[in-house]
Amino acid sequence: MTPAAPLSPPTDWRAVWLVVAAGVAAASHLGKVAIASPQLQNELGLNLGMLGGLGATFAVLGALGGLAAGSVVARAGDLRMLCLGLTATVLGAAIAVPTDSFAVLLMSRVVEGLGFLLITVAGPTLISRIARNEDRNMALVLWSCFMPTGMALAMLTGPWFSTWRDFWAATSMVSGLIAAMAIWWVPRGPSRLAKHEGGGSWGQVWRSPALAMAGTFLLYSLMFFALFAFLPVLLQQRMQVSTTVAGLLAAAASAVNVVGNLAAALILKRVRREALCLSASVVMGLCALGIFLPVAGPSTALALCLVFSAVGGLIPASLLSAIPEVTSGPAQGALAAGLLMQGSNLGLALGPLLIGSAVDWRGWPAAAACVVASALAMAATVARPRPV
Repeated sequence: MTPAAPLSPPTDWRAVWLVVAAGVAAASHLGKVAIASPQLQNELGLNLGMLGGLGATFAVLGALGGLAAGSVVARAGDLRMLCLGLTATVLGAAIAVPTDSFAVLLMSRVVEGLGFLLITVAGPTLISRIARNEDRNMALVLWSCFMPTGMALAMLTGPWFSTWRDFWAATSMVSGLIAAMAIWWVPRGPSRLAKHEGGGSWGQVWRSPALAMAGTFLLYSLMFFALFAFLPVLLQQRMQVSTTVAGLLAAAASAVNVVGNLAAALILKRVRREALCLSASVVMGLCALGIFLPVAGPSTALALCLVFSAVGGLIPASLLSAIPEVTSGPAQGALAAGLLMQGSNLGLALGPLLIGSAVDWRGWPAAAACVVASALAMAATVARPRPV
Protein backbone atom coordinates (compact mmCIF):
# COMPACT_ATOMS: atom_id res chain seq x y z
CA MET A 1 0.00 0.00 0.00
CA THR A 2 1.40 3.39 -1.04
CA PRO A 3 1.83 5.73 1.92
CA ALA A 4 -0.21 8.92 1.83
CA ALA A 5 1.62 12.07 0.81
CA PRO A 6 2.41 14.31 3.76
CA LEU A 7 0.02 17.19 4.23
CA SER A 8 1.36 20.70 3.84
CA PRO A 9 1.20 22.80 7.01
CA PRO A 10 -1.99 24.82 7.48
CA THR A 11 -2.03 28.44 6.39
CA ASP A 12 -0.85 30.76 9.14
CA TRP A 13 -3.60 33.35 8.82
CA ARG A 14 -2.08 35.48 11.57
CA ALA A 15 1.01 35.85 9.39
CA VAL A 16 -1.11 36.57 6.31
CA TRP A 17 -2.98 39.35 8.13
CA LEU A 18 0.33 40.80 9.35
CA VAL A 19 1.63 40.98 5.78
CA VAL A 20 -1.63 42.64 4.68
CA ALA A 21 -1.25 45.09 7.58
CA ALA A 22 2.24 45.91 6.32
CA GLY A 23 0.76 46.77 2.93
CA VAL A 24 -1.97 48.90 4.51
CA ALA A 25 0.65 50.78 6.54
CA ALA A 26 2.71 51.36 3.39
CA ALA A 27 -0.34 52.71 1.53
CA SER A 28 -1.08 55.08 4.42
CA HIS A 29 2.40 56.56 3.95
CA LEU A 30 1.52 57.09 0.29
CA GLY A 31 -1.81 58.77 1.07
CA LYS A 32 -0.86 60.96 4.00
CA VAL A 33 0.51 63.88 1.95
CA ALA A 34 -2.84 64.54 0.28
CA ILE A 35 -4.77 64.87 3.54
CA ALA A 36 -1.99 66.86 5.24
CA SER A 37 -1.49 69.26 2.31
CA PRO A 38 -3.18 72.29 3.96
CA GLN A 39 -1.00 71.93 7.08
CA LEU A 40 2.15 71.53 4.97
CA GLN A 41 1.23 74.65 3.02
CA ASN A 42 0.50 76.72 6.10
CA GLU A 43 3.49 75.64 8.20
CA LEU A 44 6.23 75.16 5.61
CA GLY A 45 4.95 77.46 2.87
CA LEU A 46 4.92 74.73 0.24
CA ASN A 47 3.28 75.50 -3.09
CA LEU A 48 1.19 73.08 -5.14
CA GLY A 49 4.18 72.06 -7.24
CA MET A 50 6.14 71.08 -4.13
CA LEU A 51 3.17 69.13 -2.77
CA GLY A 52 2.83 67.40 -6.12
CA GLY A 53 6.49 66.42 -5.94
CA LEU A 54 6.02 64.92 -2.48
CA GLY A 55 2.98 63.00 -3.66
CA ALA A 56 4.55 61.76 -6.90
CA THR A 57 7.74 60.40 -5.33
CA PHE A 58 6.30 56.94 -4.66
CA ALA A 59 4.91 56.59 -8.19
CA VAL A 60 8.16 57.67 -9.83
CA LEU A 61 10.23 55.26 -7.72
CA GLY A 62 7.82 52.43 -8.47
CA ALA A 63 7.71 53.20 -12.18
CA LEU A 64 11.51 53.16 -12.35
CA GLY A 65 12.34 50.48 -9.80
CA GLY A 66 9.64 47.81 -9.81
CA LEU A 67 11.70 45.33 -11.82
CA ALA A 68 14.78 45.98 -9.69
CA ALA A 69 12.75 45.47 -6.51
CA GLY A 70 11.56 42.11 -7.82
CA SER A 71 15.17 41.04 -8.38
CA VAL A 72 16.19 42.20 -4.90
CA VAL A 73 13.36 40.27 -3.22
CA ALA A 74 14.18 37.15 -5.27
CA ARG A 75 17.83 37.33 -4.24
CA ALA A 76 17.56 38.53 -0.63
CA GLY A 77 14.38 36.83 0.62
CA ASP A 78 10.78 37.98 0.99
CA LEU A 79 10.50 38.38 4.78
CA ARG A 80 13.85 40.14 5.04
CA MET A 81 12.86 42.67 2.34
CA LEU A 82 9.38 43.18 3.83
CA CYS A 83 10.94 44.09 7.17
CA LEU A 84 13.57 46.24 5.48
CA GLY A 85 10.79 48.08 3.65
CA LEU A 86 8.89 48.67 6.89
CA THR A 87 12.09 49.91 8.52
CA ALA A 88 12.61 52.34 5.64
CA THR A 89 9.12 53.80 6.12
CA VAL A 90 9.84 54.16 9.85
CA LEU A 91 13.09 56.01 9.19
CA GLY A 92 11.68 58.11 6.36
CA ALA A 93 8.76 59.36 8.44
CA ALA A 94 11.01 59.94 11.46
CA ILE A 95 13.43 62.03 9.38
CA ALA A 96 10.59 64.33 8.35
CA VAL A 97 9.15 64.99 11.82
CA PRO A 98 11.66 67.62 13.05
CA THR A 99 12.43 69.29 9.72
CA ASP A 100 11.36 72.63 8.27
CA SER A 101 13.22 72.03 5.01
CA PHE A 102 11.48 70.97 1.81
CA ALA A 103 14.68 69.26 0.64
CA VAL A 104 14.81 67.09 3.77
CA LEU A 105 11.09 66.37 3.49
CA LEU A 106 11.54 65.29 -0.13
CA MET A 107 14.49 63.07 0.86
CA SER A 108 12.34 61.49 3.56
CA ARG A 109 9.69 60.71 0.93
CA VAL A 110 12.33 58.99 -1.20
CA VAL A 111 13.27 56.78 1.77
CA GLU A 112 9.60 56.03 2.47
CA GLY A 113 9.00 55.37 -1.22
CA LEU A 114 11.79 52.81 -1.40
CA GLY A 115 10.26 51.09 1.61
CA PHE A 116 6.82 51.17 -0.02
CA LEU A 117 8.23 49.55 -3.15
CA LEU A 118 9.93 46.73 -1.23
CA ILE A 119 6.77 46.06 0.80
CA THR A 120 4.48 45.93 -2.24
CA VAL A 121 6.76 43.48 -4.06
CA ALA A 122 7.69 41.30 -1.07
CA GLY A 123 4.11 41.15 0.27
CA PRO A 124 2.45 38.98 -2.42
CA THR A 125 5.62 36.88 -2.71
CA LEU A 126 5.56 36.16 1.01
CA ILE A 127 1.83 35.39 1.05
CA SER A 128 2.23 32.99 -1.87
CA ARG A 129 4.88 31.14 0.15
CA ILE A 130 3.04 30.85 3.48
CA ALA A 131 -0.48 30.11 2.21
CA ARG A 132 -1.58 26.59 1.29
CA ASN A 133 -2.62 26.02 -2.32
CA GLU A 134 -6.31 25.96 -1.45
CA ASP A 135 -6.02 29.18 0.58
CA ARG A 136 -3.62 31.10 -1.65
CA ASN A 137 -6.24 32.70 -3.87
CA MET A 138 -8.15 34.13 -0.91
CA ALA A 139 -4.97 35.26 0.82
CA LEU A 140 -3.81 37.18 -2.26
CA VAL A 141 -7.25 38.72 -2.69
CA LEU A 142 -6.95 40.01 0.88
CA TRP A 143 -3.54 41.43 -0.03
CA SER A 144 -5.07 43.27 -3.00
CA CYS A 145 -7.12 45.36 -0.53
CA PHE A 146 -4.04 47.05 0.92
CA MET A 147 -4.00 50.12 -1.33
CA PRO A 148 -7.59 51.39 -1.01
CA THR A 149 -7.67 50.46 2.68
CA GLY A 150 -4.45 52.31 3.50
CA MET A 151 -5.41 55.35 1.43
CA ALA A 152 -8.84 55.54 3.07
CA LEU A 153 -7.34 55.15 6.56
CA ALA A 154 -4.94 58.01 5.87
CA MET A 155 -7.82 60.24 4.76
CA LEU A 156 -9.94 59.32 7.77
CA THR A 157 -7.29 59.44 10.51
CA GLY A 158 -5.23 62.38 9.25
CA PRO A 159 -7.68 65.03 10.51
CA TRP A 160 -7.44 63.56 14.05
CA PHE A 161 -3.91 64.94 14.43
CA SER A 162 -3.31 68.56 15.33
CA THR A 163 -0.16 68.78 13.17
CA TRP A 164 1.27 66.92 10.23
CA ARG A 165 4.31 66.07 12.37
CA ASP A 166 2.14 64.12 14.81
CA PHE A 167 0.59 62.29 11.86
CA TRP A 168 4.02 61.37 10.46
CA ALA A 169 5.20 60.18 13.89
CA ALA A 170 2.11 58.00 14.27
CA THR A 171 2.59 56.35 10.87
CA SER A 172 6.23 55.73 11.75
CA MET A 173 5.31 54.01 15.01
CA VAL A 174 2.65 51.85 13.36
CA SER A 175 5.13 50.65 10.73
CA GLY A 176 7.70 49.90 13.43
CA LEU A 177 5.18 47.87 15.43
CA ILE A 178 4.17 45.83 12.38
CA ALA A 179 7.84 45.20 11.53
CA ALA A 180 8.51 43.88 15.04
CA MET A 181 5.45 41.62 14.89
CA ALA A 182 6.41 40.33 11.43
CA ILE A 183 9.90 39.40 12.61
CA TRP A 184 8.37 37.49 15.51
CA TRP A 185 5.38 35.80 13.86
CA VAL A 186 5.85 35.48 10.09
CA PRO A 187 7.52 32.18 9.09
CA ARG A 188 11.01 32.52 7.67
CA GLY A 189 11.73 31.08 4.26
CA PRO A 190 14.91 30.67 2.21
CA SER A 191 17.24 33.62 2.66
CA ARG A 192 17.71 33.67 -1.11
CA LEU A 193 14.66 32.56 -3.09
CA ALA A 194 16.49 32.48 -6.42
CA LYS A 195 19.29 30.30 -5.04
CA HIS A 196 16.76 28.00 -3.37
CA GLU A 197 14.97 27.48 -6.70
CA GLY A 198 18.12 27.21 -8.76
CA GLY A 199 17.74 30.74 -10.12
CA GLY A 200 14.86 32.98 -11.05
CA SER A 201 14.86 33.62 -14.80
CA TRP A 202 13.75 36.97 -16.20
CA GLY A 203 13.45 35.28 -19.59
CA GLN A 204 10.84 32.88 -18.27
CA VAL A 205 8.91 35.74 -16.65
CA TRP A 206 8.97 37.80 -19.85
CA ARG A 207 7.64 34.82 -21.80
CA SER A 208 4.89 34.19 -19.25
CA PRO A 209 1.52 36.00 -19.08
CA ALA A 210 3.06 38.28 -16.43
CA LEU A 211 3.99 40.86 -19.09
CA ALA A 212 0.39 41.13 -20.32
CA MET A 213 -0.76 41.24 -16.70
CA ALA A 214 1.59 44.18 -16.04
CA GLY A 215 0.14 45.98 -19.07
CA THR A 216 -3.36 45.35 -17.76
CA PHE A 217 -2.37 46.66 -14.32
CA LEU A 218 -0.87 49.78 -15.95
CA LEU A 219 -4.12 50.54 -17.79
CA TYR A 220 -6.27 49.86 -14.72
CA SER A 221 -4.11 52.08 -12.53
CA LEU A 222 -4.13 54.81 -15.19
CA MET A 223 -7.95 54.77 -15.32
CA PHE A 224 -8.44 54.57 -11.56
CA PHE A 225 -6.07 57.37 -10.60
CA ALA A 226 -7.09 59.46 -13.62
CA LEU A 227 -10.53 59.69 -12.03
CA PHE A 228 -9.71 59.77 -8.34
CA ALA A 229 -6.91 62.32 -8.61
CA PHE A 230 -9.48 64.84 -9.84
CA LEU A 231 -12.68 63.49 -8.30
CA PRO A 232 -12.91 66.11 -5.50
CA VAL A 233 -12.67 68.90 -8.11
CA LEU A 234 -15.20 67.18 -10.36
CA LEU A 235 -17.64 66.67 -7.47
CA GLN A 236 -17.34 70.31 -6.44
CA GLN A 237 -18.22 71.38 -9.97
CA ARG A 238 -20.99 68.85 -10.56
CA MET A 239 -22.59 68.76 -7.09
CA GLN A 240 -21.72 72.25 -5.84
CA VAL A 241 -20.44 70.90 -2.51
CA SER A 242 -17.67 72.19 -0.26
CA THR A 243 -14.09 71.01 -0.44
CA THR A 244 -14.54 69.02 2.80
CA VAL A 245 -17.67 67.25 1.59
CA ALA A 246 -16.10 66.54 -1.80
CA GLY A 247 -13.07 65.03 -0.07
CA LEU A 248 -15.24 62.78 2.10
CA LEU A 249 -17.28 61.62 -0.90
CA ALA A 250 -14.11 60.91 -2.86
CA ALA A 251 -12.66 58.93 0.07
CA ALA A 252 -15.86 56.87 0.32
CA ALA A 253 -15.82 56.17 -3.42
CA SER A 254 -12.18 55.09 -3.22
CA ALA A 255 -12.86 52.82 -0.23
CA VAL A 256 -15.59 51.00 -2.19
CA ASN A 257 -12.74 49.55 -4.25
CA VAL A 258 -12.23 47.08 -1.38
CA VAL A 259 -15.67 45.59 -2.11
CA GLY A 260 -14.51 44.62 -5.57
CA ASN A 261 -11.23 43.24 -4.20
CA LEU A 262 -13.08 40.91 -1.84
CA ALA A 263 -15.82 39.99 -4.31
CA ALA A 264 -13.18 38.72 -6.72
CA ALA A 265 -12.43 35.79 -4.39
CA LEU A 266 -15.98 34.49 -4.87
CA ILE A 267 -16.40 35.37 -8.53
CA LEU A 268 -13.11 33.76 -9.57
CA LYS A 269 -14.44 30.41 -8.37
CA ARG A 270 -17.00 30.55 -11.20
CA VAL A 271 -15.60 32.95 -13.82
CA ARG A 272 -12.28 32.91 -15.67
CA ARG A 273 -9.89 35.78 -14.98
CA GLU A 274 -9.91 36.88 -18.62
CA ALA A 275 -13.69 37.19 -18.64
CA LEU A 276 -13.76 38.99 -15.30
CA CYS A 277 -11.11 41.56 -16.30
CA LEU A 278 -12.72 42.05 -19.71
CA SER A 279 -16.15 42.67 -18.18
CA ALA A 280 -14.72 45.02 -15.56
CA SER A 281 -12.89 47.08 -18.19
CA VAL A 282 -16.10 47.51 -20.21
CA VAL A 283 -18.09 48.59 -17.15
CA MET A 284 -15.40 51.08 -16.10
CA GLY A 285 -15.37 52.60 -19.58
CA LEU A 286 -19.16 52.97 -19.64
CA CYS A 287 -19.16 54.51 -16.16
CA ALA A 288 -16.53 57.04 -17.27
CA LEU A 289 -18.91 58.33 -19.95
CA GLY A 290 -21.58 59.08 -17.35
CA ILE A 291 -19.08 60.55 -14.89
CA PHE A 292 -17.18 62.93 -17.16
CA LEU A 293 -19.84 63.83 -19.73
CA PRO A 294 -22.80 66.09 -18.78
CA VAL A 295 -25.33 63.33 -19.49
CA ALA A 296 -26.25 62.37 -15.91
CA GLY A 297 -27.33 64.26 -12.83
CA PRO A 298 -24.95 64.83 -9.89
CA SER A 299 -26.34 61.95 -7.81
CA THR A 300 -26.16 59.57 -10.76
CA ALA A 301 -22.58 60.64 -11.47
CA LEU A 302 -21.63 59.91 -7.85
CA ALA A 303 -23.32 56.50 -8.06
CA LEU A 304 -21.35 55.76 -11.22
CA CYS A 305 -18.15 56.66 -9.35
CA LEU A 306 -19.03 54.04 -6.74
CA VAL A 307 -19.68 51.43 -9.45
CA PHE A 308 -16.45 52.42 -11.25
CA SER A 309 -14.47 51.91 -8.05
CA ALA A 310 -16.15 48.68 -6.92
CA VAL A 311 -15.99 46.97 -10.31
CA GLY A 312 -12.45 48.22 -10.79
CA GLY A 313 -11.44 46.45 -7.58
CA LEU A 314 -12.00 43.12 -9.33
CA ILE A 315 -8.99 43.73 -11.58
CA PRO A 316 -6.04 44.04 -9.14
CA ALA A 317 -7.39 41.14 -7.09
CA SER A 318 -7.61 38.99 -10.22
CA LEU A 319 -4.10 39.90 -11.37
CA LEU A 320 -2.30 39.57 -8.03
CA SER A 321 -3.94 36.25 -7.21
CA ALA A 322 -2.80 34.90 -10.59
CA ILE A 323 0.93 35.37 -9.88
CA PRO A 324 1.48 31.85 -8.42
CA GLU A 325 -0.36 30.33 -11.39
CA VAL A 326 1.83 31.94 -14.06
CA THR A 327 5.19 31.48 -12.32
CA SER A 328 7.10 28.40 -11.19
CA GLY A 329 8.16 29.41 -7.68
CA PRO A 330 8.68 32.25 -5.18
CA ALA A 331 11.70 33.71 -7.01
CA GLN A 332 9.84 34.03 -10.30
CA GLY A 333 6.82 35.20 -8.30
CA ALA A 334 8.91 38.04 -6.87
CA LEU A 335 10.04 39.04 -10.36
CA ALA A 336 6.45 38.95 -11.63
CA ALA A 337 5.25 40.99 -8.64
CA GLY A 338 7.92 43.59 -9.39
CA LEU A 339 6.79 43.72 -13.01
CA LEU A 340 3.16 44.21 -11.97
CA MET A 341 4.08 46.93 -9.47
CA GLN A 342 6.08 48.70 -12.16
CA GLY A 343 3.01 48.68 -14.39
CA SER A 344 0.77 49.85 -11.55
CA ASN A 345 3.07 52.74 -10.68
CA LEU A 346 3.46 53.77 -14.32
CA GLY A 347 -0.32 54.09 -14.45
CA LEU A 348 -0.33 56.01 -11.17
CA ALA A 349 2.25 58.44 -12.57
CA LEU A 350 0.71 58.81 -16.04
CA GLY A 351 -3.00 58.88 -15.20
CA PRO A 352 -3.26 62.25 -13.42
CA LEU A 353 -0.80 63.84 -15.87
CA LEU A 354 -2.72 62.59 -18.91
CA ILE A 355 -6.15 63.58 -17.60
CA GLY A 356 -4.97 66.94 -16.29
CA SER A 357 -3.53 67.80 -19.71
CA ALA A 358 -6.65 66.54 -21.49
CA VAL A 359 -8.99 68.59 -19.29
CA ASP A 360 -6.88 71.72 -19.82
CA TRP A 361 -7.05 71.08 -23.57
CA ARG A 362 -10.70 70.17 -24.16
CA GLY A 363 -12.44 69.96 -20.79
CA TRP A 364 -13.97 66.95 -19.05
CA PRO A 365 -15.14 65.26 -22.31
CA ALA A 366 -11.46 64.79 -23.21
CA ALA A 367 -10.99 63.00 -19.88
CA ALA A 368 -13.84 60.66 -20.81
CA ALA A 369 -12.15 59.91 -24.14
CA CYS A 370 -8.84 59.06 -22.42
CA VAL A 371 -10.43 56.71 -19.89
CA VAL A 372 -12.60 54.99 -22.51
CA ALA A 373 -9.55 54.52 -24.76
CA SER A 374 -7.68 52.95 -21.83
CA ALA A 375 -10.64 50.66 -21.13
CA LEU A 376 -10.68 49.52 -24.77
CA ALA A 377 -6.92 48.90 -24.67
CA MET A 378 -7.35 46.84 -21.49
CA ALA A 379 -10.15 44.83 -23.07
CA ALA A 380 -7.96 44.12 -26.10
CA THR A 381 -5.07 43.06 -23.85
CA VAL A 382 -7.04 40.59 -21.75
CA ALA A 383 -8.95 39.25 -24.78
CA ARG A 384 -5.75 38.02 -26.43
CA PRO A 385 -5.60 34.22 -26.64
CA ARG A 386 -3.34 33.69 -23.63
CA PRO A 387 -4.26 33.37 -19.95
CA VAL A 388 -4.27 36.43 -17.67
